[in-house]
Amino acid sequence: MSEGRGWGSTVLGWFIVREDAPAGEAAPATEASGEAATNAGPMPNVFSTEPPAATGGKVDFNGVFDAAGIGREDRDRISKADELLGSLPAETPVAVRKQIVEASLKAFGVPIDKIIETGVEEIQALEGYIRSGAADTQKVLEESTRRVQQYEDEIRNIRTVMEQRVQEQQAVSAACNARKLDVQRILEFFGQEAVARVVRESPKLHDPSAGQGAT
Repeated sequence: MSEGRGWGSTVLGWFIVREDAPAGEAAPATEASGEAATNAGPMPNVFSTEPPAATGGKVDFNGVFDAAGIGREDRDRISKADELLGSLPAETPVAVRKQIVEASLKAFGVPIDKIIETGVEEIQALEGYIRSGAADTQKVLEESTRRVQQYEDEIRNIRTVMEQRVQEQQAVSAACNARKLDVQRILEFFGQEAVARVVRESPKLHDPSAGQGAT
């Protein structure tokens, strides 16, 4: 395994391996896939205070690092090293870039080991932030799935009640119409005129044709 590949198993796998990274280099943040190595071990609690929520997926990096107890001065050293590295031509060999950056930092009195420590602290904090967010997201998904299942069950129950009510009404209509035909045959025996007369004269009956033509 090359030194570049070895980044994936360094510091519990918190570094991200880029396929085209030169030996000895981890993937830059702008090219990282966002996925940690699969062999990452258990994550310690790196936050002394609650880190800020990533509203809309936007990360407040300063807030995350503050929650992890990483000092502003230490983070400034990382930024300084990043600026120095970014100011060098891309075609500059890795070994030469390393010599230039280290020499410049030493000239400014910036301890290399402190930069490395802070850099790993930041990666550790970011990995902790990812895992914390993933755990919260999993809880939301599980709860949402449970609620969706409840709603789906309720919808199925409602649809069943609707279908049963329609079927019952259809059965009621069919039974009542069949009985009406039975009674109608008896009334037809006595004749239409006799039935009409009784309907008009009876205080109990309502003439269904009485309201026809009314505006």
